Amino acid sequence: MDIFIQQILNGLVLGSIYALIALGYTMVYGIMGLINFAHGEVVMFGAMVTISVVSALTNAGVNLPGPALVLIGMLVAIPACMLLGFVIERVAYRPLRGAQRLAPLITAIGLSIVLQQVAILIWGRNYIPFPQVLNHDTIDIFGATITKLQVVIVVMCLVIMAGLLVMVEKTKLGRAMRATSQNPTVAGLMGVNVNTIISATFVLGSALGAVAGVMVATNYDQAHYYMGFMIGLKAFTAAVLGGIGNLGGAVAGGILLGIIESLGAGYIGQLTGGFLGSNYQDIFAFMVLILVLIFRPSGLLGEKVADRA
Repeated sequence: MDIFIQQILNGLVLGSIYALIALGYTMVYGIMGLINFAHGEVVMFGAMVTISVVSALTNAGVNLPGPALVLIGMLVAIPACMLLGFVIERVAYRPLRGAQRLAPLITAIGLSIVLQQVAILIWGRNYIPFPQVLNHDTIDIFGATITKLQVVIVVMCLVIMAGLLVMVEKTKLGRAMRATSQNPTVAGLMGVNVNTIISATFVLGSALGAVAGVMVATNYDQAHYYMGFMIGLKAFTAAVLGGIGNLGGAVAGGILLGIIESLGAGYIGQLTGGFLGSNYQDIFAFMVLILVLIFRPSGLLGEKVADRA
């Protein structure tokens, strides 16, 4: 039972991060019907920029608590990733808005590769360790353990996701996003600046990606130029699992996928004598994707047009 609880806790941490990244995918899809496969690289840039800032501060002898250093790094990473998201939409996607769907898809994949190579030029090919400024003290829960940092990650993810849902439902910007999602032409006739709303969606999704990148880097104490590819695919899987274009579905799909992956990597690994363990944990995520596409292509919660952003 303690193994089961441990994997559930691990899944909640992992799933919260997946859900935060999946929101970036589902927001862009809800507006444009486009899968932004470069979103994972935005997450990677958020992690890398944060590590660079924190390392620069510690090397300069800045005497601040670890959480304050990470907060400063995150406050630099968020606008950097927002600018990156704006440039991606303005340069790569806006000229192809009226093109066939295959053209933006190929562009997204190519842009992902380009951003990886840019990261190699800046930070190199090796894993970049996160400066040891945070402690990883653990909390015991029914025989299982979770670090205080992981608790902060889960709480922050839930707060941010709840704030985004409220913003989409209750604010003027959210109403404009939903109107653009339903019918861009009619929204433009009603006074909505469609280009601005689409850019704002990319910028907002990139900000979420930056925060997720910081969480991944602090949780695993490292970052890598290729990290965005796999975590991006899993977050996309989470978005499909919940219902692509559905914000609530992205949250549910991310958390559910994280739990399934953790149970598959740990609990099921023990039951099979290690035959299906952590070395094969990626299998479970993509098995879920295949099963969802076969039996319920619209996702567990379906695609709710009114809730898209």
